[in-house]
Parts: sequence; C-alpha cells; structure tokens
Amino acid sequence: MSKGSTGLGFVLGGMFGAAVGAIAGMLLAPRSGAESRAMAADAMNDAWDNAVDSYERGSRVVNTKINDFRPQVDARTDELRAKIDLARERMDQLRDSLNDAVAATSDTVANAASDVADTVNAVAGTDESAAEPSSGSVHVDVEDNKDAGDTSETE
Repeated sequence: MSKGSTGLGFVLGGMFGAAVGAIAGMLLAPRSGAESRAMAADAMNDAWDNAVDSYERGSRVVNTKINDFRPQVDARTDELRAKIDLARERMDQLRDSLNDAVAATSDTVANAASDVADTVNAVAGTDESAAEPSSGSVHVDVEDNKDAGDTSETE
C-alpha cells in the first residue's frame, strides 16, 4: 500500500468508529437527552454555588486575618515614628552643641591670634595703634565668621 491509501484508511476508520460510538451511546443511554442536560445543568449550578461559597469563606478569612494583623502594623508604625522623632531631636541637639563648640573655639582662636599679634607687635617695638605698620612689624586681621557654619534647616 502506498502512503496516500494508508492515511485515507486511517481517516475512514476514525469516522466509522465515531459513528459507531455515537449510535451505541444513543441506544445504550440510561436517560433521555433532556434528563441528561438537566442533570448536567444541576451539577454545574452546584459547582458554581460551591465555588461562590468557597470564595466568600476565603475572603472572610483573609479579611479577619488582615483586621487581626492591622493593630500590630499600626503599633509598629507608631513605634518607628517615635524613634524617628527622637533621632531628629538628638540630631538637633547635636547640631546646636556643635554650633556652640565651633563658636567658642572660634572666639578662643580669635583671642589667641589677637594675643599673638599683640605680643609680636610688642616684641617688634611698634605700637598697635599706629596707622600703618612698619616694615618690621606683623599685622594680623581677625575676621569673625560665626555665621559661616550655620545652615538653614529645610523640611
């Protein structure tokens, strides 16, 4: 046999088997078609109702779990907010104490520089009140930059 006749035989055999199965199913069916369709519809309705009930039960359980878990989340959130606020207060205190320390150090350095300038001028034999320093004296200008280290705070 050739390939074409083998494929044709397979298709014809499949069609013959389907026809025999359909005829046997109609002759041997325990109920009529209307009864079978009604039973299938009832089974589908029952399955749909069970699926809806399962969905509703599941959603109730999930909502209950969420509502049980929510106070824990809220408490943890409040706790974290309190810690953040405390950290901000500490940062403000540290910034203020650092600004005070920088200002005090700046004043100390300015006073020391002034003392050194006075000492150098005294050793050089010049008067600090002279309008122009002589070529042998040292003149030190001290600038007060207390506000240079301040930063504005934005939130």
